[in-house]
Amino acid sequence: MAQIQDWIPAGIDTNVPSMARVYDYILGGAHNFAADRQVGSQIEKLVPGLPNVARLNRRFLGRAVNFMADQGVRQFLDIGSGIPTVMNVHEVAQQRDPAARIVYVDKDPVAVAHSRLMLSDNENAAIVQADMRDPEAVLSSPEVARLLRFDESVGLLMLLMLHWVPDEDSPEKLVAHYRDALPAGSFVAMTHVAKDQIDEKVDEAAAVVNRSKSADQMHMRTHEQVSALFEGFDLVEPGLVGCGEWRPDGPGDVADETLENMFLYAGVGRKG
Repeated sequence: MAQIQDWIPAGIDTNVPSMARVYDYILGGAHNFAADRQVGSQIEKLVPGLPNVARLNRRFLGRAVNFMADQGVRQFLDIGSGIPTVMNVHEVAQQRDPAARIVYVDKDPVAVAHSRLMLSDNENAAIVQADMRDPEAVLSSPEVARLLRFDESVGLLMLLMLHWVPDEDSPEKLVAHYRDALPAGSFVAMTHVAKDQIDEKVDEAAAVVNRSKSADQMHMRTHEQVSALFEGFDLVEPGLVGCGEWRPDGPGDVADETLENMFLYAGVGRKG
């Protein structure tokens, strides 16, 4: 028990699930609690392919970062980075260029604690503990000031994040706030649950999340609604598509089941 307690930050209520830790559980990670596993197992029973969807999202992350690196991007802001797992942004970017700079952002204390531990000897990467809905806190943080230069192109990642933002919090304005801070030539990558590509079991899974004690509530959106989040960016080819359909370059990028490839919309946009 003492070993387990070592990675629990002070003040954490382990009875309240966190979607960052539920995602960690779905990916097969070990940094989650019974409340997270209960929610995760319930939604996995309804949507058995969910672990594949989570892995497709991570594969898209790698392709998006590599695409941005091909365009000359050497600094990245990853909003809602979650608990460290395989294929993190800094691992992909710094494999291309060891001098690449990365700032992660997450509000979950467990995700932040583990990220700080993982990045302790990496002077070109850091994490900010903040809510994505407070862009001023993110953009004015010491970590951003130290690592990001806003006279150079930035790669902004918002993967599996905006479906946690309700319409009343205006996700379009939230994205626009981050967009306006970026110089021309910057990029954004997003993934978002696809409301018009899913079946009733996914609606039931979303209801499980929304009935839980978690403060995170899911708000699925259509292709048209997700496209609107890219306002001010020019979508690069192939546009906003299923996650498994965005520039796949290996067998692990595409699932055998069509629904799993289309469960998330994925796209990359460039600020002109």
